[in-house]
Amino acid sequence: MISILKSAGIKGLEGYIVEVETDVQNGLPAFNIVGLAERTVKESKERIRSAIKNSNFPFPDRRITV
Repeated sequence: MISILKSAGIKGLEGYIVEVETDVQNGLPAFNIVGLAERTVKESKERIRSAIKNSNFPFPDRRITV
């Protein structure tokens, strides 16, 4: 299942629109983020996982790509 949402980013004093695509599939559980530097990906994974759990949503036990 593919989902697309719009978000925003800030660089300096300028804002810009970011399109985020996610895909959740059956298969071995995995959580992958593509398109960012390696260190940023590690930090983002933990932030996303925490945000989902703190919102009282169950973290899907599937293959997730952001």
